[in-house]
Amino acid sequence: MTSITEALKSITDSPWVLRGTPSTSSEFNDMFFVITGVDSDNMGIESKTVDITWAQVQTKIQEMDAEYDSKQYARDRAEAYPSLADQADMQFHDAVDGTTTWQDAIQAVKDAYPKP
Repeated sequence: MTSITEALKSITDSPWVLRGTPSTSSEFNDMFFVITGVDSDNMGIESKTVDITWAQVQTKIQEMDAEYDSKQYARDRAEAYPSLADQADMQFHDAVDGTTTWQDAIQAVKDAYPKP
């Protein structure tokens, strides 16, 4: 699941700070600050003037989660493929023996985890 921080990073390039883990719009409004400058102590100056809403954050989290979920087949394939060393060995023996072991192994993974 996408974190609030990840969602905020993808929404804005502006410097900001989130002081806590909000679960409601009201909490978000109390905890989210935009850094608008630096004071004489070299500390960030925080502003409550924010153009980002809790609804935008929630929408971005849903979008990012959906994107992640849509790539599950790729993660499953990466785990299921034989190691590169094993694939190289299969390719060598296929060339020498006239077999299709490597192609068969790769196709079996692709069949087991098809693209949506």
